[in-house]
Amino acid sequence: MSAPRGPQGRTLASLLRAFGPEPPARPRDPEPAPERSETGPRVPRRGISRPGWGWSPVEAPLVVCRAATSEIGGLWPLLDSATLPPVGARLGYDALSGAVFYCHPVEWVLGGITSNPNIIVFGEPGRGKSSAVLALAVRLMPFGVRTVIAGDVKGEYSPVVRALGAEPIRVGAPGVRINPLDLGPLGARWSGLTARERAEEASATVGRWVRLLVALTEAAGHPATPTHEMVLSATLRRLAGVDGGADRMRSVTIPEVHHALSHPDPELWRQARFPGEREFLDAMRGITDALGTLIRGPLAGLFDGDTTVRLDWSAPIQSLDLERLASRGDQAIAFALTLLGSWVSTATDLRRDGEIRLVVRDEVWRQMRLGLRAVQTVDADLRLSRRHQTIQVLAAHKPSDLLTVGAAGSTETAIAKDLLALCATRVLFGQSTRVADELADALALGEREHQAITGWATGRPGRALWKLGTRPGFKVTTVLTSPEKRLFDTNAQLRPRRR
Repeated sequence: MSAPRGPQGRTLASLLRAFGPEPPARPRDPEPAPERSETGPRVPRRGISRPGWGWSPVEAPLVVCRAATSEIGGLWPLLDSATLPPVGARLGYDALSGAVFYCHPVEWVLGGITSNPNIIVFGEPGRGKSSAVLALAVRLMPFGVRTVIAGDVKGEYSPVVRALGAEPIRVGAPGVRINPLDLGPLGARWSGLTARERAEEASATVGRWVRLLVALTEAAGHPATPTHEMVLSATLRRLAGVDGGADRMRSVTIPEVHHALSHPDPELWRQARFPGEREFLDAMRGITDALGTLIRGPLAGLFDGDTTVRLDWSAPIQSLDLERLASRGDQAIAFALTLLGSWVSTATDLRRDGEIRLVVRDEVWRQMRLGLRAVQTVDADLRLSRRHQTIQVLAAHKPSDLLTVGAAGSTETAIAKDLLALCATRVLFGQSTRVADELADALALGEREHQAITGWATGRPGRALWKLGTRPGFKVTTVLTSPEKRLFDTNAQLRPRRR
C-alpha cells in the first residue's frame, strides 16, 4: 500500500480565475499565406553572399517613428503643397514638396495664377539674384522669349551674351555710340506699313522721344511745362520728316534737337505763340542746357550722334554693358539708364502677337532717382507690360531702395511704393531681420515666410521665397548646371587667375 499524496499545486490560470479577471485568450496564429508561384529561387533575407549582391551579415533593423508632421518633415520632406503647372523654364525644385519648380510668367497670367507678368527681385549681394534672373532668361529662350538687359551696370551679363553668340554693347568703349532717338526696327519696317500705321507709329515714337527729353530736363533741375512739351514735339516731328505727314521718317540726334532749339526757325516760335525769338530762347533755356550736358558733359561722345554698333533685333539676347561708366559717376549712370530705357523700348515696336520679350532692369532705383518723369516711365512700363508683351524684371537689394527716389511724401516716393503692387511675382532672397521686417510690412508676409527669408534662404545662394500674388510662398532653390555656374559666376573677379 502506497503512501497518500499531498495536495497538488494550483496553476497560474486557476489563481487568476479565483482572484482576478479572466486572462485574455491567446490570439490565433494567422493562417499562412498561400504559396506563390515563383519563376526563380527565393532571395535570402540577408541577400546573396556574393560580391556586389547586397549581402549583409545581419538583417537591417526596422525603426518605427511616431511624431507630428511638423517634426517628421526632416525625415520625410516630400509633403504635399500647392503646385504650379509644369510649363516654362525649369528653374529648380520646391523645398517643401520636392517637386520641380517651373516658371513662365505669361502662362501664369493666362492661367489666372497672377494678374501680370512683372517680377521684382530683392536680395542681399551674393545671394544669387543675378544667377536666378539669368537662368530664367536662358531657359525661357526655347519658348520663344527674347531678352534685353536694359543696363548691365556691373557687366555681369556679358559672359552669357557672348556664350549665346551675341556681343554685348559696351557703352563707353572707344567708338561705341548709341542714338536714343534712333528709329530702331521701325526704320527697317517703315516701307511695309500702311498710311494709318505710319501715322500711329510716328505719333507713338515722337511721344516717347518727348518723354525722354523731358525726363532729362527735369533731372537737371528744370521742370518742364506743357509748352515745353509742345515745342519739343513740334521740333522732333519737323526733324524726323513727319511734320506734314508720315510718308517718310528718319532718326533724329540730340545735337540736331539742341541746334533747332538754340537757333529756332521763326515759324517754330510763332507756332508756340511766343512774342519773339528772345522770349523763346529764355523759356527753352533749361531744355537746351540739359541737352548740352549730353553733348559736352560727362556723357559726351556716348549719345550725341548716330548709332555706330550693329544691332541684331532678332538675337535671343541683347545687353547694354555700362561697366565702363562707373568712373563717370552715379549721375552719368542714371542718365545712361534713362536714355537706354527709351532706346530699348524700340525693341518692342511692331511686335507680333505672342512675341514675348523679357526686359531686365538691374538696380532700377538708379534710374528712378533722376526725377518724377523717370519714375513715371518705369511705372508706365509695368502697367503696360501685357499690352507691350513684355516681362519686366526689376532687381534691387531691399524695398527702401525704392524710397530713395525722392523726398519723403513726394510724388516720386508714392509712385515707387506702388511699384510693388504692379509686380505680381516677388522673389525674395536671403535678408537680414531688419530688411525682412520691411518686406513683411510691404508684402503682408506670414510668420513662416518671414522665417524663410531670414533663415532658410540664407543657408546657401540660390534659395528664395517666390510669392505669386496672394498664394503662400514657394521655397525654391535654383539649380544651375556646370556651364551655367561658370557663366553666372559673379565672384569671378575675386578668384585668382590660373597661370
